[in-house]
Amino acid sequence: MIKKVKNALSGNAEEYHSDLLDPKVITRAEHGISRKDISDNALKVLYRLNSAGFDAYLVGGCVRDLMMGLHPKDFDVVTNATPDEVKDLFKNCRLIGRRFRLAHVVFGREIIEVATFRGHHQSAPEDKSKKSAEVLGKQNQEGQILRDNVFGSIEEDAERRDFTVNAMYYRVTDYTVTDFANGMQAIQNKRLELIGDPETRYREDPVRMLRAVRFAAKLEMEISPTSADAIHEHGNLLSNIPPARLFEEVIKLFISGQGLKTFELMQEYDLIQPLFPQLAPLLVDPESRETQFIKQMLINTDNRINTGQRVTPAFMYAAMLWYPIEEHCQKLMDEAGLNHFDAFNIAVNDVLHRQIQRIMIPKRFTTTMREIWLLQLRLPKRFGRRAYQMLEHARFRAAYDFLLIRGQIEGGTLLELADWWTEFQEVSADKRKRMLVKLREAEGSPARRPRRRQKSKKPSAS
Repeated sequence: MIKKVKNALSGNAEEYHSDLLDPKVITRAEHGISRKDISDNALKVLYRLNSAGFDAYLVGGCVRDLMMGLHPKDFDVVTNATPDEVKDLFKNCRLIGRRFRLAHVVFGREIIEVATFRGHHQSAPEDKSKKSAEVLGKQNQEGQILRDNVFGSIEEDAERRDFTVNAMYYRVTDYTVTDFANGMQAIQNKRLELIGDPETRYREDPVRMLRAVRFAAKLEMEISPTSADAIHEHGNLLSNIPPARLFEEVIKLFISGQGLKTFELMQEYDLIQPLFPQLAPLLVDPESRETQFIKQMLINTDNRINTGQRVTPAFMYAAMLWYPIEEHCQKLMDEAGLNHFDAFNIAVNDVLHRQIQRIMIPKRFTTTMREIWLLQLRLPKRFGRRAYQMLEHARFRAAYDFLLIRGQIEGGTLLELADWWTEFQEVSADKRKRMLVKLREAEGSPARRPRRRQKSKKPSAS
């Protein structure tokens, strides 16, 4: 297919060749999208851009979800206005990003992300005084896009989208949806397919492999064979992604309400190794305690998210790294002759340091992770006032939930300990005292008698 299009930003007509796009206009009568299902703030952004003479569309996941009858969590807008022009229109706008220059229009807690139509990277013009695509857009030797501020037309933008289901554009002026890559057919077939050559697209941005498994789990779709085969071959490219960006992507993977499905797909496509290299060797056996522990954690996390309860990434990361810490701790005890407490603390530092090289976990989460881990050593110590003090600890509930999963998977004394703490939280104060007495008797430890304070003798007068 060859199209004659006009670059909306430069104003220069150019030949645009594409056999990847087959645009179809879906009228209001043919789709189920209603403005009632769209964020009021997103509509404000669309209307203001249109009033200023710019083209503006809802695009990507929000349109896909609306077409599938789902409720989008956020709304993204695409336009032919540049980021600076968007900022001029909205006082509540901030520009972010270097790799992708974006405008965030802030309405309290809701952020409407506004992007400019992306264009194709081109060779530098002869006139060196002009900014070239090589300056605005940059790729490394492996084809990964390092900078992508090349602006273009809506057709180019559609071709630059990752999956066919994400190349649908909703226009509020006439309520139509332009489907550039047969996204509706992909929805009907429940098939997730990349736009363009999978190897090239994964090299441009390896995170697309993570997005593939996340969308497949969320939308209950099958990844097309060509898109799936390339994941096995290029998963190692994820090591080129900055650790800070991977932190955000991993949160989307596992704290989305479909964490277990996503995890199983990641195992299928060998994507655990590039993200959690210390954990991956422990998951070879699907029946191992390590695998079952991660799955149970994700089942619990999914249940909490899907019932409207809060979760923290710290708990998920604490679970992912628990058995690598245990294994490294045992190795230090065997090889260096360290006691368990010292070996455990060194293992925590070593495992965290290695993981942060791959995924940059913020300190506010690593602090909580450390507390959850260290409380696993304190939970068995319940004599005297320790049990009561433990209940008052800020991280007790998270540590208890962590222990509960360990007990469910490993059984034995861990399960007994978890059951004891379950009962101790629920019973009356008198019952708690009896539980502690019974525990002391079972351990064979005599009850301590309270010390009597000895009166100090006054020195006799000489």
